[in-house]
Amino acid sequence: MKKFRKVLDGLTTSSPGGPIGSPSCGSAAGTPTAAPTPREIDVQETLISENFQLCKTVRHGFPYQPTALAFDPVQKILAIGSRSGGVRILGRPGVDCYCQHESGAAVLQLQFLINEGALVTACADDTLHLWNLRQRRPAVLHSLKFNRERITFCHLPFQSKWLYVGTERGNTHIVNIESFILSGYVIMWNKAIELSTKTHPGPVVHLSDSPKDEGKLLIGFESGTIVQWDLRAKKADFRIYYDEAIHSVSWHHEGKQFMCSHSDGSLTLWNLRNTTKPFQVTFPHGKIQKDGRKESCKPILKVEYKTSRSSEPFVIFSGGLSYDKAGRRPTLTIMHGKAITVLEMDYPIVEFMVLCETPYNNEVQEPYAVVVLLEKDLIVVDLTQSNFPVFENPYPMDIHESPVTCTAYFADCPPDIIPILYSIGTKHKKTGYSQKEWPVSGGTWTLGSHTYPEIIITGHADGSIKFWDASAITLQMLYKLKTSKVFEKPKPGEGRAAELVEEDPFAVQMVSWCPQSRIFCVVGISAHIILYRFSKYDANTQIVSLEVRLQCEPEDVISPSENENNPCFTEPGSHSPQPHHQHPASPGNRTPEGMKDSVPCLKVKDRMVRVPPGYQSDLVIQLLWVDGEPPQQITSLDINSAYGLLAFGNCNGLAVVDYLQKTILLCMSTLDLYGATDPYQRLTRSPRRNRQSTSEFCMRGLSNFYSDSKKRIRTSYQSLTELTDNQQSIDMERSKSPTSVCSVGSPVPVHYPTSLHNDPRILPEPVASLRASHCSPVFYLLDNDHVNGHCTSPTSQPCSAGKPRVPMGPEGPRLARRGPGRPPFRKAQSAACMEISLPVSHTEVGHASRRAMLQQLHGVTMYSHDEHHTTASYCWSERESRENSFSRSRSSSVSSIDRDTKEAITTLQFGESYGRKSDALPTPCLWVGTSLGVVLLIPMSIPTDQEERMEEAVTIGPSGAVLMLKGSVLRFGFLDCMGALIQSPYEVWRDLNAPEDPDRPRRRKLVHFSPSSSQDACGEGHLAVVCSERQAKVFLMPSQSCLFVHNITESSFVLRADVVSVCNSVCLACFCANGHVMTLSLPSLRPLMDVNYLPLTDMRIARTFCFTNGGQALYLSSPTEIQRITYSQEMCDNLQEMLGELFTPIETPEAQNRGFLKGFFGGNAHTFDREELFGEAAAGKASRSLAQHIPGQGGVEGMKVAASGVVGELARARIALDERGQRLGELEERTALMMTSAETFSKHAHELMLKCKDKKWYQF
Repeated sequence: MKKFRKVLDGLTTSSPGGPIGSPSCGSAAGTPTAAPTPREIDVQETLISENFQLCKTVRHGFPYQPTALAFDPVQKILAIGSRSGGVRILGRPGVDCYCQHESGAAVLQLQFLINEGALVTACADDTLHLWNLRQRRPAVLHSLKFNRERITFCHLPFQSKWLYVGTERGNTHIVNIESFILSGYVIMWNKAIELSTKTHPGPVVHLSDSPKDEGKLLIGFESGTIVQWDLRAKKADFRIYYDEAIHSVSWHHEGKQFMCSHSDGSLTLWNLRNTTKPFQVTFPHGKIQKDGRKESCKPILKVEYKTSRSSEPFVIFSGGLSYDKAGRRPTLTIMHGKAITVLEMDYPIVEFMVLCETPYNNEVQEPYAVVVLLEKDLIVVDLTQSNFPVFENPYPMDIHESPVTCTAYFADCPPDIIPILYSIGTKHKKTGYSQKEWPVSGGTWTLGSHTYPEIIITGHADGSIKFWDASAITLQMLYKLKTSKVFEKPKPGEGRAAELVEEDPFAVQMVSWCPQSRIFCVVGISAHIILYRFSKYDANTQIVSLEVRLQCEPEDVISPSENENNPCFTEPGSHSPQPHHQHPASPGNRTPEGMKDSVPCLKVKDRMVRVPPGYQSDLVIQLLWVDGEPPQQITSLDINSAYGLLAFGNCNGLAVVDYLQKTILLCMSTLDLYGATDPYQRLTRSPRRNRQSTSEFCMRGLSNFYSDSKKRIRTSYQSLTELTDNQQSIDMERSKSPTSVCSVGSPVPVHYPTSLHNDPRILPEPVASLRASHCSPVFYLLDNDHVNGHCTSPTSQPCSAGKPRVPMGPEGPRLARRGPGRPPFRKAQSAACMEISLPVSHTEVGHASRRAMLQQLHGVTMYSHDEHHTTASYCWSERESRENSFSRSRSSSVSSIDRDTKEAITTLQFGESYGRKSDALPTPCLWVGTSLGVVLLIPMSIPTDQEERMEEAVTIGPSGAVLMLKGSVLRFGFLDCMGALIQSPYEVWRDLNAPEDPDRPRRRKLVHFSPSSSQDACGEGHLAVVCSERQAKVFLMPSQSCLFVHNITESSFVLRADVVSVCNSVCLACFCANGHVMTLSLPSLRPLMDVNYLPLTDMRIARTFCFTNGGQALYLSSPTEIQRITYSQEMCDNLQEMLGELFTPIETPEAQNRGFLKGFFGGNAHTFDREELFGEAAAGKASRSLAQHIPGQGGVEGMKVAASGVVGELARARIALDERGQRLGELEERTALMMTSAETFSKHAHELMLKCKDKKWYQF
């Protein structure tokens, strides 16, 4: 426990290390104010470093880029390998384990040691790994690295400890699974084939032992050669040479026949009695053409030949369709007797496997299901029913059904919200699934004691929202909401939406949810916000729509007196007030004659709509096109159900909407919010030039997200830093549009009204429709940008530290035309595939990249405001490249601001606070954070009575209170003076569609958490925690004194920050671009944890990373997977209890009694002793240079050390001390025993001496 005391009588010191000349933290714009009454803050902090440890918990979703599949028929667990070296092991729901090879090499093949609790993986780096599955966190026991040959195929017979390994050279090696040592027994390719054969048979593509005799190994070569090798005699029994390449081989269970699939789409059946020619050749999908020839077919990549007692054999294969049928989807064909069933798949088939009742290959197989691994899905087909239905997948494999564009994580939700969402969601589930239980049912999992309701929300490119139950480290879909149903479907080639986003106009960029009131807000890519209310009843409703003109368009020079009291952005020709200085108009500048395109991007349904139970749209807010230019990206949003208000902002300004009265309360530019307290003396930009061609460029504010990336949004399996752009049109048009994304060349109003109470910046009448958008981050990066040493532009040349880059060719003139402060920018994309484009700072190149990433994370589609843009051509000097350190200046001097006066609203927060220093009581306030590190407080007056609230207007006016930080403001949090977190007030949920009860009228029930309500001893006031991309500060309100300052990072920048509850206390959690996860104590901002967790090489992680209470966080680790982590030591300690067991002790099924005759005539399979044949005594040692054995860290002791935390280390140290003390005690006992023995011996020796003393020699 540590007490922090600080005297707060008017403390106005600036932050240490802050920029020289910046305004003080304690006064607005540096103006001295009356000091508050001196008093003490006494906060007892309970969090210490030992409360924190970072580790991964569980991964959800479909394995990204799968490559291999395996199934244990006894344990009934499934393994999936991926291209990135990951292995997912699945059992019954709740049993879900993720393993990762350290090398990151792709997994080529998986082989279970059936019912042994182990798994062999063969990777693309020619290494075999043995994984121990008898622990909750599997680990590698042994590895074997092949040095001279490439692994192509592996086969492990059931109940054998010898693994057959085929190589690219055509050789077959044998590995002992127990010791992972190579046997000296090798089947060389030149011995397997005839000596007369002049060509190499190619790589080994198949290995299998004969069901009839385990001493016979069938080897399939790619060229079409098949050899049955007698392991005892070390010679070939027979050789088959076929014209077509072989892809796979499958035995009949009796061992007398086998079937091959070939590259020409044929299946050949071979009988061992006559191997000179195939017993049968079929082209399942090849029809005979008119000229009598078979039509050419695609290769059959795999075939499985399975027998059944009660019916005809099953022949199941993938591929084999004819080439002439273009556009056919990938298929799985099931041939059962004369019936042929073709199952079309949505994605290409990676692998499939038939599940059988018995693990023995010499028994009737009795297939009951087929597991089909697709590129983006996992399907299990029921073979026991004639129509072959699929099983309902219990795993969350459809997270990526539409690419994920944003995520949100809520821990410790109200306990009733999950059952309600589940009951609504189950009504819309698909039908037609198999009625049988999911066949992958291995492992055990129990609901742990450390569980609480958790919900994950994902937004998608098609406008859908999915609610997931994430309680107890599982993931289950609860409810799906389609936001596109609010709008009319845009017709191709019609309207602005068609120009803007042809295929995904409803993509979700941001979500905001209040679980207590069940109010839900969605921000979409088309500059729209949809507000939803939850109801358990269906309803007929008319969707209310509002339209907002949140667009800076100051063109004419207007004196302040002319327009002082005019509403902001109301009528054609009405503009924000201009500054006192006048600038000559640009040659292309024209005063607009009126609003040419006052239309939203999408059309809201204007008819009565029947909505089902669940979330029902209550209000749609849309930003309008202005004079042919699209609305800017919305960068921040907050909603408060107690106040009935919704606020949102972008790089033009701020808007506040009363969603109860469906009116616009405030619509102002960012500069107007300052009034006379603007800490930056800005130079305005030159007036706008010709607008004529700006519309197509301005489109890029939204179409950058789509135009060239709409395909990538749906196929979001590319790098987020993939860059493409049409530089010429961008460069030409940037100089013409002040309102386009990242535009720099337009003037901004700098008229400063003293109060908004007397300056009604409200539309004169409710406009027909208004929409707000909660966009997710959309970034822009420059050509030669670096993120922590990683080049983020694949299109640029390799980045060297001190090499200047000079534009060459046609790009040079374009850059020169750009003029000061007009750098190139790039396209932006979804969370699954994002791109960055940011302005280059002439003196601070690295700072731009930090600014860019932060802008994308918060939707700030604008230029950096504190980088110099003083040159028209882009060159990097040696000194500038060396100074790429991400340390951005936060100077308040004119030189740091006059480049670009566009300032984005980066974060918003409603709450009870003190808007002015003189306030004695807390009032509803809106905290506004900007991209320049400025915090503005906007107090509000809200009627308290329910009737008055629905009729009287809410009064809003900036107070002039300004706080300063370094870097863009990311997050606000409020604590009382005892250090407890103050929750935002909310309205208790009420169902507006429920039947009216005359005795109990529905009234709003509000829950307030006033800062002064929980602190009788400390008096009034509260603490405000403000975190920016560079530092965190704690202010005392209402005095606005800065109590604590912590510079979080100098070499990087913060991407995500949140005030979270951990271990019954609160802390500030931060995720930096250099991959560090940090926690700081509150309010003292003392560092508690700093772990270099994940280097930021993928912007998807930065975009989707989010913290929540309980010490948990998540991010999108791939376009298809969500990775959850914890930074709580308590949860790390309890993680073993929460995870499922992969291995459960099960008796291996007994082999069927073959009978006397079958045993007599069926060969001597049971007499084959592999140990005698492959052991070192008989086969000798393999060459040491052929393969290298690498001991794994997966032993029990290795796993203990790897998984140990502080508590585990202390426990082991205590055990070691106990053992040492015990050994010392035993040593002491042995010493005492020896002393006693010595004394006894001495006594006996003395007695003997006395007895023999007087005897003569002859008396002995």
